[in-house]
Amino acid sequence: MNGWTISTWEAVGSILGIIGVILMIRQHLLAWPVGLVQVAIYAWIFFSAKLYSDALLQIIFFALLVYGWWRWWKGVESEHERHDLPVTALTTGGRLVCVALGLLATAGWGEFMRRHTDAALPHWDAFILAFSMIAQWMQARKKIENWSVWIAVNAVAIGVYFSKHLYFTAVLYAVFLGLAVAGHVSWKRHPMGGGS
Repeated sequence: MNGWTISTWEAVGSILGIIGVILMIRQHLLAWPVGLVQVAIYAWIFFSAKLYSDALLQIIFFALLVYGWWRWWKGVESEHERHDLPVTALTTGGRLVCVALGLLATAGWGEFMRRHTDAALPHWDAFILAFSMIAQWMQARKKIENWSVWIAVNAVAIGVYFSKHLYFTAVLYAVFLGLAVAGHVSWKRHPMGGGS
């Protein structure tokens, strides 16, 4: 892309990723367009590294970011006024469903990628794909559990990206891990709505 190296694009994507997560922690609408640019860059990076599940994930993220942007912008409308979307928690059943779906998707997609592509680390890559989609959906709905899922995803991603010599990306995900902890703490301070 324009003669820049993968490392240069990694650096740009990393900076945008950090800015995006900081904006997300602050519940700022600009988190969504910053995220759109970042995932477009990372789709290309991951495809180049043969991390196909991660490349696909960026495309899915793009759609989820558009949804999240719309959802947060729309907020909650009462009879006479609009309010920001509140931070809420999933029910216990909702949590169990999310974990079960994530594990099933990890096993199924990982095995498909192992058998049909030259994907590097197909099952670990599939874990990142499956649970990132769940975390992103939760974030779009302002579910507090999104940060716990991001913590798990980021921990796995650090090892995967380091093993593929994507050092900027591994460092980025180490920063994301810290930001996910900070996000959980920050969102926990907000009044919680009902579970769903």
